Amino acid sequence: MLPAYYSNYSRFLIAVDCIILGFRNKELHLLLTRRPVEPMKNEWSLMGGFMDEQESLNEAAEKILFRFTRQKNIYMEQVGAYGDLHRDTGDRVVSVAFFGLVKMEQFDTSLAKEYDATWVNINELPHMVFDHNKMVGDALRLLRYKVSTEPVIFNFFREKFTLPVLQELYEAIFQMPLDKRNFRKKLTTMDLLDKLEAKDKESSKRGAYYYTFNPDKYALFLKNGKRFSL
Repeated sequence: MLPAYYSNYSRFLIAVDCIILGFRNKELHLLLTRRPVEPMKNEWSLMGGFMDEQESLNEAAEKILFRFTRQKNIYMEQVGAYGDLHRDTGDRVVSVAFFGLVKMEQFDTSLAKEYDATWVNINELPHMVFDHNKMVGDALRLLRYKVSTEPVIFNFFREKFTLPVLQELYEAIFQMPLDKRNFRKKLTTMDLLDKLEAKDKESSKRGAYYYTFNPDKYALFLKNGKRFSL
């Protein structure tokens, strides 16, 4: 046990709130729940919980992400810390927000019933408890930066994807249309994807080829001093 060097200072709670994002039907979605406890019981809320004394912030975020998604190795990023004095009407609570990118096709739908959770279109968000709407706005700004400068967007997909769907995901994140020719030219120039023989025949008669992201190509890409940019 550590010596109590700081016993004369105030202590307060640290929470972790997770902005859990998924992609489906050309739209970005956020996993929300009805808050199960007071204050503001039954109001819309992010998925969250308190950090235990014997865990780090990242461990707390991983715990919450797994609890609500049953997925491991979720890509996550710390968004920021929120410590306004009266942000939580229940007690003095500092919250650290993380976003996580979830593969929606692997999401266990039984969890929705267990936690009264639902996926909500990012463009149709309700008012949420405390400062959760601000957390989401900050997370989206960070996500837009990350997908522009690093290949984190491929964490939305289980394995393979088509170029039309990849473009739709970028458009959903940035909330604007992208020029198809320029988008594909940038992808081709970086040469980070492997084209598969299989096609997605559900979206069109001709079908679109599936691709996978190649991490070895990306490692060589960085070694050669190149920068990811989309």
